[in-house]
Amino acid sequence: MEEKEPKSTMSRRRFIRNSGLVAGGLVGGGVIGGLIGANTRTGEQAVNPETGGAQTGKVINFQQAPLYFSNMERFAVLEAACERIFPEDQNGPGAISLGVPFFIDHQLAGAWGYNAKEYMQGPFYPGSEFQGYQTALLRHEVFDEGITAIEKYSSDHYEGAKFVELDDEQKDEVLSQFADGEVEMHGVTSTTFFRLLRAATLEGVYADPAYGGNKNMQGWRMKGFPGHQMSFLNQIESEQFIEIEPNSLRNYTDHH
Repeated sequence: MEEKEPKSTMSRRRFIRNSGLVAGGLVGGGVIGGLIGANTRTGEQAVNPETGGAQTGKVINFQQAPLYFSNMERFAVLEAACERIFPEDQNGPGAISLGVPFFIDHQLAGAWGYNAKEYMQGPFYPGSEFQGYQTALLRHEVFDEGITAIEKYSSDHYEGAKFVELDDEQKDEVLSQFADGEVEMHGVTSTTFFRLLRAATLEGVYADPAYGGNKNMQGWRMKGFPGHQMSFLNQIESEQFIEIEPNSLRNYTDHH
């Protein structure tokens, strides 16, 4: 008989599996440049290869600043939702530690969030659930509506509580309702919003750190992904599995 997982925690694999939504075509990424290392949200440097891993005090990570969200309470809802989709567990850090909320914020502030490269003129006809993104709303508007709906659903079903105040199991229940299309939203289905949120979360985990997520290449390290390598000529003839230190786009600007 299969053992039940503790109610207090839910692995990222179980939540992603239970959602029934698979995001494909995710872009891989690599490690932040050697001079930066891993930084906490407060700016305290945790790892610096240049000093043998010793802490070197405060550093400024200019990517860890919101460009789209001006209301930090709404940004906190995004953080909490991302963390439940990709939570910290025994395998490694979660979405917040990886900088995923900032990755999504920066995407919403740019061409992706404003559908800059897509035809968005009418007429608009109702689409089927198999046609993907089918709404007149721009992506940043979908996220605006989604965050508002998350807060309203949490308040209506948990005695006025905010989403960030719920425990992990309650947060998973809220997000599951969105994934199943059970929440009313304006101009878009809750399933469409959840799919965008989930795909963006996973992209933030595995994209190159240059885009604001995958901090210190930890998303890649958990997968054993080598990032951006100039060549595999030294490894291609090997008959054994070789672990390769990940490499990011930043590395190619640090060497002249």
